[in-house]
Amino acid sequence: MSGNATTRFGNVSLLSVASRLPSRITTSAEISERLGSALRRLRLPRTVLERVAGVEERRNWGPGEDADTATIAAGTAALREAGVNPGDVGLLINTSVTRKHLEPSVAVRLHHGIGLGSHAVNFDVANACLGFINGMSLAATMIESGQIRYAIVVNGEDADDIQRTTVERLLRPEVGREDFMDEFATLTLGSGSAAAVLGRTDENPGGHRVLGGVTRAATKFHDLCVGSADAMITDARALLEGGLELVVDAWHEAQRDWDWASMDRYITHQVSRVHTDAIVKAVGLNRKRVPTTFPHLGNVGPASVPITLVEEQHSLRSGDRVLLMGVGSGINTAMMELAW
Repeated sequence: MSGNATTRFGNVSLLSVASRLPSRITTSAEISERLGSALRRLRLPRTVLERVAGVEERRNWGPGEDADTATIAAGTAALREAGVNPGDVGLLINTSVTRKHLEPSVAVRLHHGIGLGSHAVNFDVANACLGFINGMSLAATMIESGQIRYAIVVNGEDADDIQRTTVERLLRPEVGREDFMDEFATLTLGSGSAAAVLGRTDENPGGHRVLGGVTRAATKFHDLCVGSADAMITDARALLEGGLELVVDAWHEAQRDWDWASMDRYITHQVSRVHTDAIVKAVGLNRKRVPTTFPHLGNVGPASVPITLVEEQHSLRSGDRVLLMGVGSGINTAMMELAW
């Protein structure tokens, strides 16, 4: 059987979204400089990151900074902006790919740091780059059901270690051109944190309604992008083709229930110029309504969508329609509509 999973919400709003970015900027030119001997040996251009991915620079955590501390700061800022007391939050969902250890969950540290009450449920949700949208959907479901009044969804990513080990590995003389391209996507990653607060629409009339959306899976592609703490191996071409097929199928089936052809803004997961242009063309989006942050932030995993929304929120007006869109390795896709 094939088809979309569709969800609608009637009394859930996004109350705020906030982000915290690392202070250190790492340009693609700097990474190419480190990889100089490998690029020369493999006859690859020094501007390969810029030309292929469109990534000019990305953020990395500076001295005294880390993903958890930044995520706590983003969560605290989002609650303050929403006017929600930490004691009123009934749920925290951490959606980070990054984790320093298997146990306990990352969520417990963030729950403590933000100062939530003992009644607040907290856990991690991991679904590659779709985690944040999935987390918002889960939070909205619990709010809609009446289990909680407020939820906070958070994410913090740290690409620093995996990029460093990847560069070191790619400099080995036995690495071939195919090996290099298998790990190319890792060089486009960036670090950053974000948080969103959701609550009941009838209690928060100034919020932005979460209307619902769709998800769809194509898990036959589960081995096209496999990552660990040390390396991420990606079949970029097959992942792009499989992801496009999945998005197009989900988009066309969603047309039975949703009219997404003329949204005011499409907030997509930030992978690269190639991926963005391909999705825009495949489903006929208005390119002017698809903002990009990957040129200066890289691919910040699940945090890409909320970070991009933070950058766009000041230009959005009441009544604007916003579609959050993402594709996560595995492969899954999700689309969620907001009424700003």
